[in-house]
Amino acid sequence: EVQVVESGGGLVQPGGSLRLSCAASGFSFDNYAIAWFRQVPGKDREGTSCITLSDGNTHYADSVQGRFTISTDNAKNTLWLQMNNLTSEDTAVYYCAKGYSNLLSSGMDYWGKGTLVIVSS
Repeated sequence: EVQVVESGGGLVQPGGSLRLSCAASGFSFDNYAIAWFRQVPGKDREGTSCITLSDGNTHYADSVQGRFTISTDNAKNTLWLQMNNLTSEDTAVYYCAKGYSNLLSSGMDYWGKGTLVIVSS
């Protein structure tokens, strides 16, 4: 059974940092990509960061380039999204997703339940 579970959301002030975690299981960890998406109510999900588990290749949306970093642990079944210099525009529900395409919702086939990030003073 494929499972994707994210955690680590919370309230942070502007300019602060958060680290989100994603644990994925139930599939071959070397054959897929995992991405972080975010969604504001009333809007489509936006891809922010993606990593290919086999080689660690990463891709970032322009909106988070230089501020967000996606990485994996030694087993490559757990990954993190380090978010720095956060602004109010980063407020959203963040989702970890397993799939095949970079930062495209249509390329993902399994999703976590989401973790809420609120950037506010």
